[in-house]
Amino acid sequence: MSKNNTRSKILKAAAYIVQSDGILNLTLEAAAEKAGVSKGGLLYHFPSKDALVAGMVQDPMQSYIDNIEKNVDQDTLQHRKGRWTRSFIKGTFEQRNPDKDMDAGLMAAATINRDLLKPIQDAYEQWQDHIDNDGLDPINATILRLAVDGLWFSEIFDLAPLEDDRRQRVLERLIQLTKED
Repeated sequence: MSKNNTRSKILKAAAYIVQSDGILNLTLEAAAEKAGVSKGGLLYHFPSKDALVAGMVQDPMQSYIDNIEKNVDQDTLQHRKGRWTRSFIKGTFEQRNPDKDMDAGLMAAATINRDLLKPIQDAYEQWQDHIDNDGLDPINATILRLAVDGLWFSEIFDLAPLEDDRRQRVLERLIQLTKED
């Protein structure tokens, strides 16, 4: 098995533990056992619990960032204002992940060591800067970001999740609002 496959397997196992057994049951031993690797194998990739949780945050976050950037590049709407905000909205809607790996990483970081949220905080600071300079009214664009974040958090915690049709209509409305500013 390649190093990247082992690393990914460990991260998935750790996310599974957080989701199914709870954050307090995430140990290096439990993650190694669930991933089917030795503790030494796990320590090769993640020398500490903080390093494991950092990986749980950073790996899915990078995928999320890549998805947003892909959407920026693919935004072919003639209405160039709001391009970045639309991409953030679409990226967040596309982030829906039945494994909820990113969600597990964020919850683990918030519980175990809040300093591990720093990459997320930095990303949000950059995103807010993009949103503020996207050609839309910065307050309206921020409201759109917060609405999308609210949808994401409601899905993380299963707080009255939207059925697919309504979710799609919400996406369409949010995108429309980026064109009306």
